[in-house]
Amino acid sequence: MQGKKVWFFPDGDRPPLGDSEMKGHESYVVLNPNKQNANLKFSIYFEDREPVRNIKMMVEAERVKCFQTHNPEHFGENTLPVAKQYAVKVESDVPVIIQYGRLDARQVNLAYYTTMGYPV
Repeated sequence: MQGKKVWFFPDGDRPPLGDSEMKGHESYVVLNPNKQNANLKFSIYFEDREPVRNIKMMVEAERVKCFQTHNPEHFGENTLPVAKQYAVKVESDVPVIIQYGRLDARQVNLAYYTTMGYPV
């Protein structure tokens, strides 16, 4: 099996969608290269309140899935607020690979970046 079962992302900061054609967004992209489905649990840590734990998601075997932080279909009632610092821990029952991406369209130059999480 390939990947890791626990991943940390310390720099979450959801940008606003904005009014431009290119919408601001933030997402966690999960690759499950294995032969069985990956059942995930997201925990979200904040500066000023208790964590939200056990947000459940799933990635089918040998598939990739993008979980957008502004999408209620992904994070439900835990859709993340705009411009609030947070961190994420993702736990999986099978090893996976996870990448974080953020597009901040508030600037003329469009700041987009991706980064791999810290796996343990």
